[in-house]
Amino acid sequence: MSKKQRNVSLAVFGVLIVLILVGIVLCPGQEKEPIKTAMRDGVLHESVRVSLFGLSVNPGLISAFTVTGLITVFAAAVRIFAVPRFKEVPGKFQLALETAVKYFSGLAKSNSPHRNGFLGAYVFTAGVYIAVSTVFELLGLQVVAENGASATLPAPLADINGAIAMGFMSYGVILVSGIIYGKAHGAINALKDFSLPISMSFRLFGALLSGALVTDLVYHYLPLSFVLPAVVAVLFTLLHAIIQTYVLTMLVSVFYGESTEPHRKEKKPKIKKIKKSERI
Repeated sequence: MSKKQRNVSLAVFGVLIVLILVGIVLCPGQEKEPIKTAMRDGVLHESVRVSLFGLSVNPGLISAFTVTGLITVFAAAVRIFAVPRFKEVPGKFQLALETAVKYFSGLAKSNSPHRNGFLGAYVFTAGVYIAVSTVFELLGLQVVAENGASATLPAPLADINGAIAMGFMSYGVILVSGIIYGKAHGAINALKDFSLPISMSFRLFGALLSGALVTDLVYHYLPLSFVLPAVVAVLFTLLHAIIQTYVLTMLVSVFYGESTEPHRKEKKPKIKKIKKSERI
C-alpha cells in the first residue's frame, strides 16, 4: 500500500469515527424499560417464558438443547467425514483439532498421572461445551415467547440452572472417580471439598452473567448503542469463553487427580532390638 492510499484510508476512517461520535451526541437518551427490570430479567428470565412441548420454560433451556445438538451433530460429522481423511502431515483443521485434544490430554496427564483416560475426555467435552455455549449468545437467535414477543436466546451457562448443572456434574465425576479408583481414601478426598460444586457453579454463572448484564446496561441507553455494545459484547464473550473454559477444566483436573491418587501407607520404622550382650 502506497503512502497516498494509506492517507486516504486514514482519512475515511477518521470521517467515520467523527460521524459516529456526532450521532451519539445528537441522539437523546431514551430508556426502553426501567433498568432494574432489565437487570432482573437478565438474571431470572421471569418475564420471558417459552413454550416447549406444552411446558413453560425459560430461554436458557432452549439454548442448552440447541448448543448440545449443534455440538453433537458437529462431532458426528467430524468423526464420520473428517477423521478418516486425516494425514500424517496435518492440514489446518486437523492441526487445530489435534492441538485442542493435546492440550486437554496434557492437562489431564499433568494433574492426574495415574488415572487420566476418562479425565482427558471429560475436560475436553466440558471445555468445548463451555466455549461454544458462551460464544452462542453472539448469534442473537430469536424465539417467540408465550406473550407473543420475541426473545433472544442467552448463553446456557448464564442461566443459574445451567451453571449449577455443570458444577454438580463436574463434582459428580470427581466423587465417583474417587470412589472407584481411590476407594475410601478417594471418597474422603472428594467429600472434604463439599463446597466445590457450589463454587464452580457460581463462578461460571457470575462470570458469564456479568458480561450479559454489562452488555444489557450499555444497550439500555440509546446514545451508547452505536459502536460500544458491539465491542463490549464481543470482548466480554470471547474473554469469558477462554477464561472460564480454562478455570473449570483446571479445577476439575486438579481435584480429580487428588481424589484418584493411590493411597500409600506409610511404613513404620523398624525398631532394632538390643541384645542382652549389648546392653550396658
